[in-house]
Amino acid sequence: MRLSRKLCVAGAGLSLLAACASPKGSASDEAPELGVEVVSEAGAEVTGKPRFGSFGFDAEGMGAGVAPGDDFYAYASGAWQESTEIPADRSRYGVFDMLSLEAEEKVNQIIVAAARAGGEPGSNTRLIGELYASWMDAESIEARGLKPLAPYLSRIQALGSHAEVASLMAELPYQHLVRMRIMPDPANPSVYAVSVGQSGLGLPNRDYYLDTSERFEQYRQAYVAYIATVFELAGFDDGESRAQAILELETAIARAHWTRERSRQVEETYNVLTLEAFNALAPQLLLARGLEIRGLGGVDKVIVSQPSALEGIGQAFEGASLDRLKDYLIFHFISDRASWLPQAFDQASFEFYSQTLRGTQEQRPRDRRGTELVGWALGHAVGQEYVAQHFSPASKAQMDALVAHLIEGFRGRLQTLEWMDDATRAQALEKLSSFEPRIGYPEKWDSYEGLQLQADDYFGNRMRLSEHRWARELERFEEGVDRERWSWPPQIVNASYNPLMNQITFPAGILQAPFFDPHADPAMNYGAIGAVIGHEIGHGFDDQGRRFDAQGHIRDWWTPQTNAAFEEASGRLAEQYSSFCPIDDLCVNGRLSMGENIGDLGGMQMAYAAWRTFVKETYPEGEAPVIDGFTGDQRFFLAWAQVWRSLYRDDALRAQLVNGPHSPGMYRVNGVVRNLDAWYEAFDVTEDHALYLPPEERVRIW
Repeated sequence: MRLSRKLCVAGAGLSLLAACASPKGSASDEAPELGVEVVSEAGAEVTGKPRFGSFGFDAEGMGAGVAPGDDFYAYASGAWQESTEIPADRSRYGVFDMLSLEAEEKVNQIIVAAARAGGEPGSNTRLIGELYASWMDAESIEARGLKPLAPYLSRIQALGSHAEVASLMAELPYQHLVRMRIMPDPANPSVYAVSVGQSGLGLPNRDYYLDTSERFEQYRQAYVAYIATVFELAGFDDGESRAQAILELETAIARAHWTRERSRQVEETYNVLTLEAFNALAPQLLLARGLEIRGLGGVDKVIVSQPSALEGIGQAFEGASLDRLKDYLIFHFISDRASWLPQAFDQASFEFYSQTLRGTQEQRPRDRRGTELVGWALGHAVGQEYVAQHFSPASKAQMDALVAHLIEGFRGRLQTLEWMDDATRAQALEKLSSFEPRIGYPEKWDSYEGLQLQADDYFGNRMRLSEHRWARELERFEEGVDRERWSWPPQIVNASYNPLMNQITFPAGILQAPFFDPHADPAMNYGAIGAVIGHEIGHGFDDQGRRFDAQGHIRDWWTPQTNAAFEEASGRLAEQYSSFCPIDDLCVNGRLSMGENIGDLGGMQMAYAAWRTFVKETYPEGEAPVIDGFTGDQRFFLAWAQVWRSLYRDDALRAQLVNGPHSPGMYRVNGVVRNLDAWYEAFDVTEDHALYLPPEERVRIW
């Protein structure tokens, strides 16, 4: 079950987890040239120059001649869209990517400084330097060749039965057909449980195997060619026939997989099985034995996300020959570690996974890839220094106050929602009161005690990192759930809601312009980071987050009447988004993206309510001043549009539509504003405009 809701998905692999830049300026900077005075949420006057434009918005990026009611995204960002190019080493580019790329400079400086400093053995400084040095030593990686693979491939080749294959798959380094992880138990989130779900595919998801359209057929052909190349580079003969056999096996596995839409349904994916029932799902895979091998032999129950998928995967495993299973393991062991190996393997992996599947033109420079690697693998070690250098206490204080204001704004909306009955309302208000905001960085940092790295052994370092991480998971499994722990490093550009902890988390990385700018006009912060805060709060009440109560227990606390009203409104929202088709043969999946779309719409509704309260309390005239010809409400909506500026390569856009769960940036703008009455009033939108929806067709949830 997927129980962490994220604001954005920017790409694949480590690029999702890149670090981010800090806000420009501080309270001591010179006043803005136009003399804009900003009243902070904490009540103090903040002076300084906004990063973008005169009040926090890049007006030069607006589209000339575009009516806001016809295409609000193009109105706010048309010139930016036309003048901006996607960097050759990226599959998409937008505000999230811009901030991540900027931050690489800062994070790289931290890493390089650590490498120069050395530090005591086992210290964070030493670990950072050793991991980075081992990655940058491409000559040593090349010189070692395939030697690091030898003991692992020998074990695979020596397998003599399906039972031996199933046992080896359960060991940490090898590809398994099921995913095992440790997570808080939704029935009692104060303790950990074992969760098991479908896995085993080399392509992104089942659609890449089963979609019969021309482009997906091309993906499969390219995948076969890539598999054959991996075998050839590793010194195996007959790579093409091995590749075809692996594709056939994975296609059988894909047929058993649940769809993405079904896999996000909490009520379907929470299945508690005894150890005996779990093992009986797929006896061919020796699932109970696999738990023992992973160090989890003492459990008496397992949470299974997709029971029927495991049954089908077991049948596909049983139907495959021993040689086919061994080839499958060999290919995935090598492919999963292609960047750890000589350049030919790394290049082949890039050409398929990045160029073919996502349209990326060039491989990223090695030092930038190393920055991403270290910034995630040792994220808290890097994050401590990042926060010390680039996240101010003043920003944290302003965010604390803004989050509190958004929560109070949502409380007011909950108290007056016509479609929610009093019984459900009481529990919704209790849940809202239990929300725990986490701003900037953790109070408790992850420890890397016991981790041993070597500056001249990158392959070994990656193996040891994986082993250390799993060992820490097993240690936590024996303890109670630590609510203070952050699974993310603070420098990433993202935000999240965790329904099991009822926590909303805003790392330092996202708390920078244009999301959050302490020197921008308040309307900009309400329309940008304010709506992001509302988005994450909204996840606690979206189509899946609402399945959890104030304490994070999975429980249906909605009355049938209120549930029916919610289902009707969310269904209409899904229909709206399913009509957006950026590619001729592929549209947004309104059901798959429903949670994020509800988050966006609800976030904007909450943020606008809070913004209007702020206006009444702050401006004597009862209305925000006009700045550069834009009213306060117009600036609020422009702020939301600005943060979703984004460009996609065709294959990357196709991947986002298929994989979900987020709608492309242009629909995160146009799909939301057309449902908000205040937007129509702010920009004089009438029934003559393309985005116009009659009032009765506008979806109002939160």
